[in-house]
Amino acid sequence: MKIIETAIPDVLILEPTVHGDDRGYFMETFRSSLFEDRGLPTSFVQDNQSRSAQGTLRGLHYQLQFPQGKLARIVSGEVFDVAVDMRKNSEYFGQSVGVILSGENKRQLWIPPGFAHGFYVLSDTAELLYKCTDYYHPEDDNCLLWNDEALQIDWPLLNDSPLLSEKDSKGISLSEAPVYP
Repeated sequence: MKIIETAIPDVLILEPTVHGDDRGYFMETFRSSLFEDRGLPTSFVQDNQSRSAQGTLRGLHYQLQFPQGKLARIVSGEVFDVAVDMRKNSEYFGQSVGVILSGENKRQLWIPPGFAHGFYVLSDTAELLYKCTDYYHPEDDNCLLWNDEALQIDWPLLNDSPLLSEKDSKGISLSEAPVYP
């Protein structure tokens, strides 16, 4: 598996080695020793899956008391996946990384604890799988406003109005948001 560093060193792209032939393909999607060698968490306690329609934007979500590291990948379709650094003492605070993940490129994104996470669906539909290092706690759920100008995220929107949940449409700006210690 190839590890690709991003503009924020703690956010990593993992590109699996794909072994394919006329029957299909095989790939390894997680190896504990690879994470251990980089000092990353190897204990995941919850796996999640979502299916979303084209134009859906989910996020930007994060937890403070129970921060979640996430290993995200797309099994079908294509998304623009985003991680925003919410660690107040980080030199990258408020900065983001955006990556295209797809069933075709088979890339994964490691989003460390202390980051907000969200994605925008580019294909007709997309199925996202992600492993979490801590459980979801609804009482600890925070949401950044996806289009806050301070975040400078260049969303590749297909139209001016992404499909948002009520919660996501009421996200708060970075200047008002509680941050990870």
